[in-house]
Amino acid sequence: MKLTLTEETLRQIHSHGEAAYPNEGAGFLLGSNNGPWPQVSAILPLPNAREAETQHNRYLIVEQDYLRAELEAGSKSLELVGVFHSHPDHPPRPSEFDRAHALPNFSYIITSVHEGRAMESRSWRLREDRSAFDEETLHVNRPLTADHSDH
Repeated sequence: MKLTLTEETLRQIHSHGEAAYPNEGAGFLLGSNNGPWPQVSAILPLPNAREAETQHNRYLIVEQDYLRAELEAGSKSLELVGVFHSHPDHPPRPSEFDRAHALPNFSYIITSVHEGRAMESRSWRLREDRSAFDEETLHVNRPLTADHSDH
């Protein structure tokens, strides 16, 4: 499986993780599942609704945020394709807590934020039987640059 997004969208995900540091930051991935693989077109950053003392290693998305994301996606003719969150000073691999709270059919982008700086992002998809995550290729579409040379 592959998940595609633009360089600008990935930059926004990194910025949100850096702003949330030393806590986890999270939000929804909005896009489309209509092609051969999911494509992210926009993100909806969210506040971490977890209790303050546990925000450093947990995030919480509440029902109102989920509804807000569904409405936001619908207003843009998009759908929810996944969730992104940061791991402060930890690798971008899902934890057991992440597995226990994830949904199948969603992509999960996890960004490692080390000492306040986003370092690496990887994407994961929960198996249907919820037993484990499988990594999916995170494909970043780079903007086209104009070729100004004379041919």
